[in-house]
Amino acid sequence: MPSPAVAGLHHPLEPLEPIEGDKPDPTQFHTSRSVTPSAAADMLHLFSLDSKAVTQATKPKPRTMSNSSGRSGRFGISLLNGTQTPVEEPPLDPVPSQMVGDERKYAVEPAQDLAKMIEKSKQLAAWAAVDHYVLPEHKVIGIGSGSTVPYVVERIVAQGEEINRGRKFIPTSFQAKELIVSGGLVLGDVDQYPDIDVDIDGADEVDVNLNAIKGGGACHLREKVLAEAAEKFIIVADYRKNSAVLGTSWTQGIPIEVAPFAYAKVLGNLHKIPGCKNATLRMGKAKAGPVVTDNGCFCIDAQFDDEHYSNPEALLHKIKMLTGIVEVGLFCGMATAAYFGNADGSVTIRNDDGTIERLEASDIPTLEQVKEEALRASPPGAASPPAVVNGSD
Repeated sequence: MPSPAVAGLHHPLEPLEPIEGDKPDPTQFHTSRSVTPSAAADMLHLFSLDSKAVTQATKPKPRTMSNSSGRSGRFGISLLNGTQTPVEEPPLDPVPSQMVGDERKYAVEPAQDLAKMIEKSKQLAAWAAVDHYVLPEHKVIGIGSGSTVPYVVERIVAQGEEINRGRKFIPTSFQAKELIVSGGLVLGDVDQYPDIDVDIDGADEVDVNLNAIKGGGACHLREKVLAEAAEKFIIVADYRKNSAVLGTSWTQGIPIEVAPFAYAKVLGNLHKIPGCKNATLRMGKAKAGPVVTDNGCFCIDAQFDDEHYSNPEALLHKIKMLTGIVEVGLFCGMATAAYFGNADGSVTIRNDDGTIERLEASDIPTLEQVKEEALRASPPGAASPPAVVNGSD
């Protein structure tokens, strides 16, 4: 991971070294079945330990995963060990949720105080991701969609006018475009800038291998184009999206963008796939008729059995082969790191080399500190960064 842009931030761990002579089974590269879902969940419960206690006492076998773009990376799980023992009360488990129209609904809505804490932790996760990955030398930056992204833009704006001068910001959606404009940043387009330095986006669910489900906001075509074009793709979310296996918390199914005239045939073909539990056309909440994407397409949500969710890349290719499909909301082998805001106000970082870290709120500079640092680095008479208007999914 790059060095932080702001002094005082916790620096990530060095990646695990591969085991000599290890040759992953090519038929099993798509999943971490050497680590069972229950074991992976147990690992997630160890996040409360101090990140400095992380060791390489247990070395996972690295696995290679690639997506259709040919990008690849090593995946594994590292345990948090040391002299300390796990806390008796583990972090809260992922909460099942689905989209109702354009609004996300959870099976159990948090109490008001917990909801405020979750919102604050999402803000800290976004701030930490920007501090670690949006560096002064980065000039083309992708801005994703979702409830965490306004905090991403907020932090970028706080870096100051001097750093942001000459930068171009590529939106994935109308929401992202509005955030960029309201923040006084310069809009760009992927047609003009097909090579992106870093792209920061939200997610509906992320598994232990950093495979993600995206598309709850029906923006996944543009989101995937930017993620694939980026040198670094970073996910920011809250703890409810952090799962051992996909399909645990995101119960609605895989979002699939489809050509409107082909939706009926695609629905029929999806139901013919063994293991497909259900596939439905997503309907709008504040309008009569289906949800229409920014590209003028419809969105289908397809639910599958656990076997398919444990092999997300194979599922991605199986769906993508159906005629009429525009894009599938499975992002496999694309993320460099995922930042999760926890209910206790801390931030969990999961890297694509398998290492896991934890940041406390005190490890992350406040917005005021970042703004002050930006002003000190700016020439005399430079304007203060403008405020950012919050957005929604």
